Amino acid sequence: MNIYFILFFEFFKTGLFAVGGGLATLPFLYDMADKYSWFPVEKMSDLVAVAESTPGPIGVNAATYAGYVAAGVPGSIIATFGLVLPSFIIILIIAKALTGFKDNPYVISLFNGLRPVVVALISVALIQMLSTALFSVGAGQTLTAAAALDMIKIKVVVLMAAIFVLNRIVMKRRAADWHPIVYIGIAAAAGILFKM
Repeated sequence: MNIYFILFFEFFKTGLFAVGGGLATLPFLYDMADKYSWFPVEKMSDLVAVAESTPGPIGVNAATYAGYVAAGVPGSIIATFGLVLPSFIIILIIAKALTGFKDNPYVISLFNGLRPVVVALISVALIQMLSTALFSVGAGQTLTAAAALDMIKIKVVVLMAAIFVLNRIVMKRRAADWHPIVYIGIAAAAGILFKM
């Protein structure tokens, strides 16, 4: 099948079902990484880092990055378009109708029911990101408690602990007003220095 069609279809599906914002798209991106050879699961932390550090919504940035890795600039445009199209269509359809139903108890219950789904999607993304960042798990390999100690990325754990301690010191000294680009630069320098 055509790579552009697959990109559009996969990201359209992601945009349609990833309710709750950008982090809710991450489980869908992990699924794509398992199904296709566009980017390995081990590179998902890079995708999230780029998507988080660039301006704009994380889901759109992630789609743009993944599309670019898969098929260059046309792939990034198609993946991004596929991701945002469902929201655009749905908003066009329900914008007028929802104003008449906004006080309907069924509509209120529906939105209240979606909240746990959003929490679950974001929790899955967190668990997948932590296992990818902290453990050297190969494709198709399951992480068992016995093998976990051998697979721990010691440099990453030490760096995370150092960042946590430094962040606490910075917060106490009221340097928390630093611009986010400073933190992004520090993280990039640490990644280059430690070759992560």
